[in-house]
Amino acid sequence: MSKVLKVIAIIAAIAAAVAGIIVVVKKLAAKKQAASPEENYVSCSCEEEFASETVEK
Repeated sequence: MSKVLKVIAIIAAIAAAVAGIIVVVKKLAAKKQAASPEENYVSCSCEEEFASETVEK
């Protein structure tokens, strides 16, 4: 019986370690995305075009 409990404990420890690694990787990925807003920046010249159209009319 004790061998079965040891095997279950080892499997639980491995599963906990994998879950911990997954949490850390997700946090790092979220931090990386939040840290670089310049990469997601899209310039829009819509305001400039709208302003020039209203001035021309």
